[in-house]
Amino acid sequence: MVSIIDSLIGNSPIASITAHMSLTQQCVTSLEDFMEATLLSDWDSAERLQKQIHQHENEADQLKNEIRAHLPRSLLMPFARADVIALLTIQDRLANKTKDIAGLMTGRKMRFPDELAQPIRELLASSIKASATANKAIDELSVLIDVGIDSSRTKEIYSLIDELDAIESDNDEKQIATRAILFAMEKDLPPVDVMFYYKIIDLIGNIADVSQRVGNRLTILLSK
Repeated sequence: MVSIIDSLIGNSPIASITAHMSLTQQCVTSLEDFMEATLLSDWDSAERLQKQIHQHENEADQLKNEIRAHLPRSLLMPFARADVIALLTIQDRLANKTKDIAGLMTGRKMRFPDELAQPIRELLASSIKASATANKAIDELSVLIDVGIDSSRTKEIYSLIDELDAIESDNDEKQIATRAILFAMEKDLPPVDVMFYYKIIDLIGNIADVSQRVGNRLTILLSK
């Protein structure tokens, strides 16, 4: 890990940002198998995946701290140091949200009721799609820096940002629908469980919200 960080820091800071986003995306992607394990009450698999997510989140944290520590005060690139750090901070929230979901559900042995299983799958799939689209946009930014500012590459990034907005809007609708189903079931469920179900729904939706913020930050970078 140290040698990887050293090689990244020695190159463009955007390469480091891309590596960090890749680590956060590994966290988010692992949530799909994790959620399936909880729905099956397979807690051995869920705990293994939770530890895997926690490890990726730790690696992302380590890389984040190294980037902040070694990022030059003056960059020979079209982005201000503060803008790069702001992007890094937003990306880091993706890993944190994922860790929170896995940690909370594992700790409480949370399993969504059968009536909520499919809505939760669809909501999570939407959030993972948002994170993957943000990851692709960051990859495109890295290519843009490597090959130089190119109008076709810039248009591709803006297209991905528009796609992120559409995914986040769809995700909001899925959250509303999922909460409505849970609301109709509340009287038949333990109140404490209901509270935590709502919490996990919010955290899953937060992944799409944060992914959209990555896109918003890219818009700011490209406009300067």
